[in-house]
Amino acid sequence: MKKLYLILLVFGFTLLYSCSPEYIPNMANTPMFDEKGEVQANLAASVSGTEIQGAYALTDNIGIMANSSFLNETSDTTDDFHKHSIFEFGVGYFDTFNNYGRFEVYGGYGTGKIKAYNEDLLFDDNISDATFSKMFIQPSVGMKTNYFDGNVGARMALVKVDYKQEVEESDESFHAFFEPVVTGRVGIKNIKLVSQLGYSFPVGGKYAFDTQPFIFSIGLHFRINTINSASGE
Repeated sequence: MKKLYLILLVFGFTLLYSCSPEYIPNMANTPMFDEKGEVQANLAASVSGTEIQGAYALTDNIGIMANSSFLNETSDTTDDFHKHSIFEFGVGYFDTFNNYGRFEVYGGYGTGKIKAYNEDLLFDDNISDATFSKMFIQPSVGMKTNYFDGNVGARMALVKVDYKQEVEESDESFHAFFEPVVTGRVGIKNIKLVSQLGYSFPVGGKYAFDTQPFIFSIGLHFRINTINSASGE
């Protein structure tokens, strides 16, 4: 797991250093709840850094989530560095169909803070010092068993970037991004290996900020039903 994390981190750091992005799409949280009382969590390494996610089923149809992403890296050979922290919260509706089918849709708000420097030998140096705000809606559909879960989702996000430094071109309006993802989990009932693959597509007109387009993560998924556990079931 440690070697895999290092490989992903190097890959992600390379992507981040290709420019200095002001918007970074984090791993999409797709809990696919069964019923009231479920708690789920993800701890994953991704091309965006470390992902920590949690979700709770308030009722048999209403769930809440909280997600975060962190990275703090510097280069050993240049002055390049990248630091970011991302937080988001959401609430949504979920339901089951047939024996294994799951459907959910979440909406929420997120914010991120990014500071980065990328030394470019051919062109101007890339510098980022910005915050971004994000509103999103995220439907997903899939299947769930004790040993394997799989789902496909599509996060639609509106992103606005605010710069802390003066830039030649700035845009204070919201811009749309379409972010399809595929998530798979395999293991035992309450602990599974989780991986997600996706891409962030800009929708509509031009925007002035840089983005990281790739979504890829691998880690551990945890699940427990607090109501059944408390009753001894």
